[in-house]
Amino acid sequence: MKRYLLLILMDAERAWSYAMQLKQEANTEPRKRFHLLSRLRKAVKHAEELERLCESNRVDAKTKLEAQAYMAYLTGMLRFEHQEWKAAMEAFNKCKTIYEKLANAFTEEQAVLYNQRVEEISPNIRYCAYNIGDQSAMNELMQMRLRSGGTEGLLAEKLEALITQTRAKQAATMSEVEWRGRTVPVKIDKVRIFLLGLADNEAAIAQAENEETKERLFESLLSECRDAIQAVREDLKPDQKQREHSLENDSGKVSNIQYLHSYLTYIKLSTAIKRNESMAKSLQKALLQQQRSEEDGKRTPRPQDLIRLYDIILQNLVELTQLPGLEEDKNFQKEIGLKTLVYKAYRCFFIAQSYVLVKKWSEALVLYERVLKYAREVQSGAGAYTNSLKELPDVQDLITQVNAEKYSLQAAAILDANDTHETESPSQVKDGKPLSERFETFCLDPSLVSKQVSLVHFPPGFQPIPCKPLFFDLALNHVAFPPLEDKVEQKAKSGLTGYIKGIFGFKS
Repeated sequence: MKRYLLLILMDAERAWSYAMQLKQEANTEPRKRFHLLSRLRKAVKHAEELERLCESNRVDAKTKLEAQAYMAYLTGMLRFEHQEWKAAMEAFNKCKTIYEKLANAFTEEQAVLYNQRVEEISPNIRYCAYNIGDQSAMNELMQMRLRSGGTEGLLAEKLEALITQTRAKQAATMSEVEWRGRTVPVKIDKVRIFLLGLADNEAAIAQAENEETKERLFESLLSECRDAIQAVREDLKPDQKQREHSLENDSGKVSNIQYLHSYLTYIKLSTAIKRNESMAKSLQKALLQQQRSEEDGKRTPRPQDLIRLYDIILQNLVELTQLPGLEEDKNFQKEIGLKTLVYKAYRCFFIAQSYVLVKKWSEALVLYERVLKYAREVQSGAGAYTNSLKELPDVQDLITQVNAEKYSLQAAAILDANDTHETESPSQVKDGKPLSERFETFCLDPSLVSKQVSLVHFPPGFQPIPCKPLFFDLALNHVAFPPLEDKVEQKAKSGLTGYIKGIFGFKS
């Protein structure tokens, strides 16, 4: 009997799973929606057959109730797709009631599965109630989304569309936004919707119950922000000449659309910084529990992982200082400079931690001093920027931790030095130098009595010697020789006469 019931159940599940596949494909191919509804009807038909078979006396009460709940769930989904909200809500409520009764009737392990089904059905009921006219259901749907970080399943797209539709109605009344003392008009609907939902998204991130949910919400917010920036960038392209003309006439003041682009980029970079900082905090907690992770056989987090995150944060801060329209904002530049010092301090701290792990005590100590230098600069320069630095990690806690780490490092270095002297006996010192270069150091070297004794370097290495100097007679070009014209003329005149006298023996 059990196997016959499983055959009907598998037919229903096959039709249901194919319907879910078609639902994803229907986003780009609307005609597949008809096929989707057909498969859902097929699944409901198989579920009705399953419920009818379970009415037999051979089936226990638990299986009968589960078959009824399964039938109600598939019926609710079919009505949901047909947008028959009242019928869908009645089916979902029936399914929810059955699962709640089953959860109360059995053990805690089985109750977990039933309660999970109840949680999956509840958003569908609230969505149906909202479409029937219950306005309070919208608030409950939003709270569910904030707690879970996004709804999954059949309701996900419809809930997101509903939230977007609600924000679009509110966006009709939004015409401008103010940021850092300047008001700019907002004419792009996608940007209006994003800015209206920004506070809700930030609230959702703050109320997230675990790191996985928070990470998913951060990614969702960054995705929406990128879409809004892309919409503004498309408007920037045809406005290029007008913006250049505006820059010339307004002495460097950027246009409204460019300033809006800078504002959205600021939101994106700030959100990315908060996400990386959140990831850094979770990694720091994991580092504190490093011993437990090693026992569990899991991958142990390393300080290098945190260094990479802080590198990304510092890169985002550099991009913030280069936003068009904010180059001359001294307060903004000073604020970003202080934040940069804070994250540089933490980055140096974890670089020092990585050096401690490999017992490079001097390098770690120098980096700890650099951390204290950055932290003191932040404390001395905070002043009027205290409110903007509240969300950042506290540098005073970092100073306290660094001072403690310095003393621990010095003690570890001393102990390591003592261990080195104890473990290394003179006969174990092998520096590779020949005997001729270590006459002043006593060392028991067994190789001196072996056939491969190292006395000197052979062949000897090349040594520099002075080259033979080269002399160049440069003075010849500057010497003025005496005139010889008179002597040349006398030789020419007496040349023939002297020759004849020489023949006959006459001398002058």
